[in-house]
Amino acid sequence: MLVKDVMTKEVHTVEVPGSRSTVLKTLVKHNISGVPIVKKGNKKLTGIITRSNIIKNPGEDQIAMLMTRELITAQPDEKIETVIVKMIENDIRRLPIVENGNLVGIVTSSDILSNVLWKIKNDDPVEKYMIRSVPSAWEETPLVIAFFIMESFGFKSMLLLSGEGKVTGIITETDFIKESRLVEEKVVHNSSVSTEGDKWSWNSQSVLYVIKNKLNFSEKTLKDVANKNVISVTRKTTVEECATKMKQNNIEQVPVVNMENEPIGILRSSDLMQAALEKDDFE
Repeated sequence: MLVKDVMTKEVHTVEVPGSRSTVLKTLVKHNISGVPIVKKGNKKLTGIITRSNIIKNPGEDQIAMLMTRELITAQPDEKIETVIVKMIENDIRRLPIVENGNLVGIVTSSDILSNVLWKIKNDDPVEKYMIRSVPSAWEETPLVIAFFIMESFGFKSMLLLSGEGKVTGIITETDFIKESRLVEEKVVHNSSVSTEGDKWSWNSQSVLYVIKNKLNFSEKTLKDVANKNVISVTRKTTVEECATKMKQNNIEQVPVVNMENEPIGILRSSDLMQAALEKDDFE
């Protein structure tokens, strides 16, 4: 199977020059997590911006400063296996497809799941590929604390737990962004210089104001924002069954739970890609 058989041809893009607000509006409007950046007036690919770029650089407004410039790309006639390898090796979820430097499509982990992964026969249990260390927090945890926990794990999602440790929901980076706003924070630095001991003594004081932007989250808790319709699997669910369930529900990660609905891991689309490469059963 070739890239052109899987890629999305109608790509949402943002032009440079431009501002963060344009990117955010595009991400929210189309419910996507990243967007290619093209030169104004043409399809020349110049960069890409993801939710992570925005979160990690709250003080930057210009697209040219926010975007990732060192791009991993593919061409339409490449085999889809090469795209999967590139995505796994570079820990990315989307790959712009270019011809002669122009953007002609995009392949996301969702595209690969929907068009490739669920078709591969794999009877291995998901416990073979699942991630066992998963960010999770009590469902009453404030968003600002929960976001810090998720970031410390390097994940794009986290699980909600009841007081009894049962899975009650899941929240993604997108949900956090929707509940955040950019605010200015003023930091004051004082310094003074003086002389002593004679009638010509003097005092001088300077004040430096530094304005920084940061993301502020609403006062809501996890349970106020998260998706409570949780699709889960058990450790013995097969990879093939899991891929099919994720495709049917249009999700890119699924919690793995025990018989008491307690979390024991999570399986992401990237983990399914790794399983597919090991099977080497691409049509």
